[in-house]
Amino acid sequence: MHHTNFIVREPLLDPAQRVIGYELSWQHHDGKLAGSAHLEALLAFVAEHVQHPEHGWLLRDKVLFLDAVPEMLSTDALHALPPERTVLTLHIRKFTDPAVRAAVQAVRVGGVGVSIRGADPKLLGRNLAPYASYLEVQFASQDVAAQARSYAAARHAAVRMVGRPVASWADFDACAALGLDAFVGKLHLTPRPGNLVKGMNASQQVILQLMQMVQNNEDVPRLENVLKRDPALIYKLLRYINSAGFGAAREVQSLRQAIALMGYAPLYRWLVLLLATASQSGYSPVLMETAVVRARLAELLAAKRLPGEGEHVFVAGMFSLLDRLLGLPMKEVLDTVPLPVEVVKALLGREGPYGPYLALAEACELNSRLVASLAESLGISPLELNIAHLSALSWAQSVGV
Repeated sequence: MHHTNFIVREPLLDPAQRVIGYELSWQHHDGKLAGSAHLEALLAFVAEHVQHPEHGWLLRDKVLFLDAVPEMLSTDALHALPPERTVLTLHIRKFTDPAVRAAVQAVRVGGVGVSIRGADPKLLGRNLAPYASYLEVQFASQDVAAQARSYAAARHAAVRMVGRPVASWADFDACAALGLDAFVGKLHLTPRPGNLVKGMNASQQVILQLMQMVQNNEDVPRLENVLKRDPALIYKLLRYINSAGFGAAREVQSLRQAIALMGYAPLYRWLVLLLATASQSGYSPVLMETAVVRARLAELLAAKRLPGEGEHVFVAGMFSLLDRLLGLPMKEVLDTVPLPVEVVKALLGREGPYGPYLALAEACELNSRLVASLAESLGISPLELNIAHLSALSWAQSVGV
């Protein structure tokens, strides 16, 4: 039944623009959002794929918001998830039923978060505090700032306010100024006006030089000499290799050992990650995480079908947001970094062998109606796509960008 649905995600930002969680929606193959029976299946699916028997919650400090129906309040899958990282969103209409109110109070006692949608801010007195840990506020009119003020006035200390839809950075700033968290839809893919950084900083120039050397297969001592000019890079490289995301069997202490252990292709991947994190543009935390999830998801989807080319697909995914992360036009980025021609095709027109995988990974983060048709054209089942999506989300947390 539920294997015809696709997970799409939307980031939740705190006032400092950090990603503190995701809302996962369950999109039917015809582009509509799934009904109640399917929502329980999403909960079970998430529990199975991001709660690991040994490693625990794979999403680290991220909170997941899931649309819910009252039946989900008593489902077994709910107990499999860490309560402090799980939020069920229910419509205020459901609260007219005393049985629902009792069930909500019971899960709240167990620490599970509950978000209420559709409540009137004028009525948001203390009476909702026993039920809700979050209140979702819908911005309807032009004057988001005025609405946000009225919500802030109604705010109860124990309840966090979450704004949506937040369609412009000005609206986001109005929310942030009042301490509201915000679901941002596609906003994070739009550069913030006013704080663009032009060009590359010194650290990024060293990284670019290393990328070119790796592509030319230059020997390790020469790579070491360049890396030594930036001790912070050496520190980051060793930290990455010793992180869960890379999975080295033993502690790696030297640069030479690191490069020997990694090989050139993973080293190149790491340099691309680093090129993006070394950016000083003001809107990077959410953009950075989006780039890493997108790159990893595209890579996982291509793995079976393009064996041995995963690195290229990953690089295409990272570079697809690098222009925004660096505050440079894509053409300029591509002039600075020599990339394989197939990667360039994917970046410029989502064409060539890698383009469709990149387009599909993008569709999953935009709540786009294209998810089903793109997946079908690549022969990727909803189940495979959903497992890869949650795996990419987990991986992005483990590499600790």
